[in-house]
Amino acid sequence: MAEEDGLLAIGGDLRIERLQLAYAHGIFPWYSDETPILWYAPPERFVLFPKEIKISKSMRKIIRSSPYTVTYNQAFDRVIQCCAEVPRKEQTGTWITQDMQQAYIELHKQGAASSIEIWLDDELCGGLYGVICGHRAHVFCGESMFSVSPNTSKLALIYLCQLDTFELIDCQIASEHLRAMGAKNISNESYLKILHS
Repeated sequence: MAEEDGLLAIGGDLRIERLQLAYAHGIFPWYSDETPILWYAPPERFVLFPKEIKISKSMRKIIRSSPYTVTYNQAFDRVIQCCAEVPRKEQTGTWITQDMQQAYIELHKQGAASSIEIWLDDELCGGLYGVICGHRAHVFCGESMFSVSPNTSKLALIYLCQLDTFELIDCQIASEHLRAMGAKNISNESYLKILHS
């Protein structure tokens, strides 16, 4: 029933139960402070199968000689705040509103959202966060990532793939750098089959 761009519904709230039900059906919120809550179920999903990730020679070199420390679920609150606040090229403002931050922090406390953190000494310099869903908690819906130091968001994604925990990473929004790392479009029907398998 979604529109061509994936818009399915307007309104509602970000209660934990509603978010979990939405993600379980391939639906996610994406909006700004200037709009009501918008819920999307796009006809195609931009996804990455962890076993198919492509790691460039330059990234392999960074991994081998990396001065960074990688952690899992050690600073979820800080990661989501950085994703909201760190400036991005060709983008003003953020869609990660205060209400959304609080809702996903609650999801994290319930064990339904996770983060990867990249540290240089004690400085958080990159990371990502997302929602865990699927019948066997085998799908990671990537919500956002950030980099303060070059390539640290890519490093976080590589680490996420190498956890050997998730069968699929839903990248939601297509980008050329994710496509270069192996992400591709699949139909929403195929996505829902994997989600419910």
